[in-house]
Amino acid sequence: MIDKLDNELRFQQDAMSLRAERQQVLATNIANADTPNYRARDFDFAAELASSLGDGRPASRSMSLATTSDRHLQASSHASRVSELLYRVPDQPSLDGNTVDMDRERAQFADNSVRYQASLTFLSNRLQSLKTAMQSE
Repeated sequence: MIDKLDNELRFQQDAMSLRAERQQVLATNIANADTPNYRARDFDFAAELASSLGDGRPASRSMSLATTSDRHLQASSHASRVSELLYRVPDQPSLDGNTVDMDRERAQFADNSVRYQASLTFLSNRLQSLKTAMQSE
């Protein structure tokens, strides 16, 4: 039963996770708009989502820390879901080497926010309809 629910909601879960990660990348670009020689980065959302759905979930995308003693605490760090961050090609290069185009970044940031909210609304409605279907009358 749980695996059927997981399969039903997996697309939205992966999409929202990648949208949240893209929001962080775009926010980093905006934060470094005045940093000399900073190169704006982004990733191909459609390709990453297709890769996430096509390959199945990775068994473990976390990095474990090496320990030198059995008494050390066990910890792990979750790696990024994105396989490759790409550099943006600027429309007009700046004199200080920065490739952040604030108009493009703000538009991408707003678009990504709206799409994240739409995914969240869709997922919420889907969960509500599943909950309604499971309730007895």
